Amino acid sequence: MASPGMQIFAFVLALLGIMGATLATLLPNWKVSADVGSNIISAITQMQGLWMDCTWYSTGMFSCTLKYSVLALPAYLQTARTTMVLSCVLATLGLCLASLGLKCTRWGGGRRSKRHSAIASGACFIAAGLLCLVPACWFTDEVIRSFLDSNVPPNNKFEPGGALYVAFVSAGFLLLGGSILCTSCSGKRHGPQDLVLLPPDKLLLQQRLLQQQQQQQQQQELQHQYCSLSPLDNKTGYSLQDYV
Repeated sequence: MASPGMQIFAFVLALLGIMGATLATLLPNWKVSADVGSNIISAITQMQGLWMDCTWYSTGMFSCTLKYSVLALPAYLQTARTTMVLSCVLATLGLCLASLGLKCTRWGGGRRSKRHSAIASGACFIAAGLLCLVPACWFTDEVIRSFLDSNVPPNNKFEPGGALYVAFVSAGFLLLGGSILCTSCSGKRHGPQDLVLLPPDKLLLQQRLLQQQQQQQQQQELQHQYCSLSPLDNKTGYSLQDYV
């Protein structure tokens, strides 16, 4: 069973993972032109992302074009859009659940509820990591396959861009953070499972109330035992009429 320090480490990894996944989703450099020629009038760098295509010209101008049509996009690009957005949503949900399931926090209920929250957040992080890893692998395969295709002109060849590397690293962070959170509560617990974490002053007040209740119960039991004794129980069995 992991310590609270390991849970905080997993939370930080997941936070870095969701930040990287969001950044990779928005970046336009999923693939970058490898060779566009030496013409001074032509563009020197072309970048293509999930939402826009950008171009750097030799004159210093920079222009971007949004991809408005969804149906005109290839299948791997549509899949990458959908899975990256779902990955960010699931990672955000896991982040909210993880804040409730950490052992170092006072909110989130008792031990059992915290345990369930931590496992649920870990599952969300693992699912988000897989959703981030699949489009990155598929996009990389398409870029490499197009680069090695001899029918593609040299000016239209692309290579993997920086957004792909960010997506791979973010997927690794999410998978690692989710695995740590899932294994942090996999061991068996001994003792009361529904013990609620209270501040020291409230815990002391609760202990005093329990002691008072126990004392009252003991007093009631003593009174009941005293009242249950009958006067006939104290007689010795002899009567004065026997001597008359």
